[in-house]
Amino acid sequence: RHRRHRRPDHQATGREPYIVGKPNPMMFRSAMNQIDAHSETTAMIGDRMDTDIIAGMEAGLHTVLVLSGITHRDDIAAYPFRPNQVLNSVADLKNQI
Repeated sequence: RHRRHRRPDHQATGREPYIVGKPNPMMFRSAMNQIDAHSETTAMIGDRMDTDIIAGMEAGLHTVLVLSGITHRDDIAAYPFRPNQVLNSVADLKNQI
């Protein structure tokens, strides 16, 4: 007979774990709650459309795509969503903060 083993975290808490990948909108919400921040005044700045920008959008944040990493300007058209801003570098934010 095959026995199903329970994870140690389930044995300790009696609850099923909720596993999230990075980044996840719940991570943003939890962090914002801890510092009393609000989505209206918080931004997600990232270099990936498929993780950073989509997670920021799902969390209701202003999204800023920086082109100094993974995503290039030509890549944006391949996605059905758009960031609020597209900048060449995070250095371009210095006058906006």
